[in-house]
Amino acid sequence: MDAFSSTFLSTLSQHPKSLLSPYNYSPNSPSSPTLKVSSVRIEERPQTTTTRTKPQEKPTPSPPKPTPKRELPIKPIPSRKPLEPSFPSVIFNAFDDFVNTFIDPPLRSSVDPRYVLSDNFAPVDELPPTECEVVEGSLPPCLDGAYIRNGPNPQYLPRGPYHLFDGDGMLHSIRISQGKATLCSRYVKTYKYTIERDAGSPVIPNVFSGFNGLTASAARGAITAARAIAGQFNPTNGIGLANTSLALFGGKLFAIGESDLPYAIKIAPDGDIITLGRHDFDGNLFTSMTAHPKIDPETNEAFAFRYGPIPPFLTYFRIEPNGTKTPDVPIFSMTRPSFLHDFAITKKYAIFSDIQIGMNPIELIRGGSPVGADSGKIPRLGVIPRYAKDESKMRWFDVPGFNIVHAINAWDEDGGDTIVLVAPNILSVEHTLERMDMIHACVEKVKIDLKTGMVSRHPVSTRNLDFGVINPAYVGKNNKYVYAAIGDPMPKVTGVAKLDVSVAETDRRDCIVACRLFGEGCFGGEPFFVAKDANNPEADEDDGYVVSYVHNEKTGESRFLVMDAKSPNLDIVAAVKLPRRVPYGFHGLFVRESDLNKL
Repeated sequence: MDAFSSTFLSTLSQHPKSLLSPYNYSPNSPSSPTLKVSSVRIEERPQTTTTRTKPQEKPTPSPPKPTPKRELPIKPIPSRKPLEPSFPSVIFNAFDDFVNTFIDPPLRSSVDPRYVLSDNFAPVDELPPTECEVVEGSLPPCLDGAYIRNGPNPQYLPRGPYHLFDGDGMLHSIRISQGKATLCSRYVKTYKYTIERDAGSPVIPNVFSGFNGLTASAARGAITAARAIAGQFNPTNGIGLANTSLALFGGKLFAIGESDLPYAIKIAPDGDIITLGRHDFDGNLFTSMTAHPKIDPETNEAFAFRYGPIPPFLTYFRIEPNGTKTPDVPIFSMTRPSFLHDFAITKKYAIFSDIQIGMNPIELIRGGSPVGADSGKIPRLGVIPRYAKDESKMRWFDVPGFNIVHAINAWDEDGGDTIVLVAPNILSVEHTLERMDMIHACVEKVKIDLKTGMVSRHPVSTRNLDFGVINPAYVGKNNKYVYAAIGDPMPKVTGVAKLDVSVAETDRRDCIVACRLFGEGCFGGEPFFVAKDANNPEADEDDGYVVSYVHNEKTGESRFLVMDAKSPNLDIVAAVKLPRRVPYGFHGLFVRESDLNKL
């Protein structure tokens, strides 16, 4: 699950545990006895304490262990020297500790760092470019380039409540060239990361877990304001984490988190990851943008939006292929703040969802989170011409019970009179921000008849699926295949399912046509499809490979898997043993060598 806008906070469940003492994270220091979580330490083989649910299908047996080979060298990581905190920092940190201990301790499982950061959710330190070993098969030539995955990785162990979405963004990139692979893990050098690194301790409070209840919100808000007045940070420089996704558009590669502007990055020839800086498109992008912009593969335009707690609650815009941002299109017909994480485009339209999750500041007064599910609200889908200059042609359609966080794809039918949308519908929407292990998402196909206003929908699969991706060449047009992560339960991913969404609704059968389970104790993340020949318009839609990082919690080993997208079992054609574990994360992107060279 990806990180959401800083204007929205999490609703959490009860989990009584003892309080945490202040502790700055260092990969080489032992665990604090108070924490009692060894898996938070940075180590190659973390302890496994998670209870696993057996998948329905018979798991694919893990490949046999290869003959022992020489260990590839890992470049030494320089230790971070502890910094002497300034006098104001000592005072502010003491106030933080008081709030974390007596006013708002982490009493719920979804904000208890010992629970949230256990096993392979535990953070790792940066890793310079390090050679990897191909232990099975060989890497196809079409993978020359880099697969990069974003995700949360807190720079310091939290001193109080911590939600999964609160971690600093870290990119894990595997650079592939002529059958060889190099892994590199680097923080996105955001403004927040940089000032906290220089200060030697957290400065900006955790957005998702730090503002539950009026007293805790007022206390942390006052401390944060005092830090700003004391000159510890400048909020106008952004407080985002850039921990959600990546996108390539406007001639640049971006790491994105929707609570801030995107950060431009590049991949060096040796595989290192370099943060170029915060990007505002010549001063034309304000505050933030979605972490899921849609790039039309034929026009190279990027379509995007932002949302927030004050009107206009939704603003739509696009970015030209040359990187020029078009004027904003404010959507005032969205009359209340909604949790709007993703959207979809067709050749003619952009489609937005107004779901049951929204903001209610009154809950702060009652001691709860200002964000939650409203069971009395009827979800809607909004349709606007994708080149609209205002919202005059925006239309909203009621779709009861349809709550989506991610959209897979959409396209036009019947000459543009019908819109088809494919997306996972969250059946237990009240758990979206608090108990992800209780979420069940059912992929559905929705049809909107623009002439009659009728909306029809049917399930494509009843399996718990999310993080669905397609061949990027089919964004905005009729596609057949979807590759989705199997949640068992989320946020852990036990395998990948391939769906054929062309099956007619009259068939009423599950559309899963291929499946790969990673095996007992093995978990991955969002899959990504890479075409064998992206420049061949005659190639089959599924002629390519599905890639993902997979971690074995029994052995502590992480691998990069390459699967044949055409095969009925998504056969593994290559497996790369990574020199260090890669924590679970959010969204990824494959960038071809030719595109890397243009950055």
